[in-house]
Amino acid sequence: MAEAPFRIGLLLFPNITQLDLTGPYEVFTKLPDAEVRLVWKTLDPVTAGGGMRLIPDTTFADCPQLDLICAPGGAGINPLLTDAETLDFLRAQARGARYITSVCTGALVLGAAGLLRGKRATTHWMSHDMLALFGATPTTGRAVIDGNVVTGGGVTAGIDFALAVAAEIAGVETAKAIQLGLEYDPHPPFAAGHPDHAEPALVARAIDTAAARQAERAALVRRAATALDLTP
Repeated sequence: MAEAPFRIGLLLFPNITQLDLTGPYEVFTKLPDAEVRLVWKTLDPVTAGGGMRLIPDTTFADCPQLDLICAPGGAGINPLLTDAETLDFLRAQARGARYITSVCTGALVLGAAGLLRGKRATTHWMSHDMLALFGATPTTGRAVIDGNVVTGGGVTAGIDFALAVAAEIAGVETAKAIQLGLEYDPHPPFAAGHPDHAEPALVARAIDTAAARQAERAALVRRAATALDLTP
């Protein structure tokens, strides 16, 4: 009898940062015997940040038990932080999943579902401190593994994260072969990819540009954490 596929589900939602999803998707589809699904409330096309249209292939209601659930990030996570249908789906899947994972600010959605309590976790640098409100220990890293919870840093870290997960699932040699096939050998042209290296003026401008979104996010994070009885 053929062995059951390793079922991976990537949460898809409006205003997602598509690279948070498509980077790991490219890695996960290279795993032996993997079945990768894009999961949302309906099968209607979803518009990502920047305008790319993506099509879910599985609804929450029809999704089988996944071996790995992944919550990507993006500006669109803000409404999900208090969206009962999405949070209930993540909790239900997490009960039977082998791996509970996220990329970028998708970690905050896991936190809002109560799935990061007592765990070390990472997310995009601009939202990193918010993890503590969900009972997590904010930890710097492109990929942070704590038991069966694996979180990836901001956007491009989704590829590093997925390769780390691939090594956990299928072994280091398989992960290395996937990396080689993708020619994932980054040499960015500028040392500006993290506030530890970027010019202070550039960091300040990025924070100022995102101020309204981050203020809304902080309020929603506190509301979600309060609902979990994690804040005073």
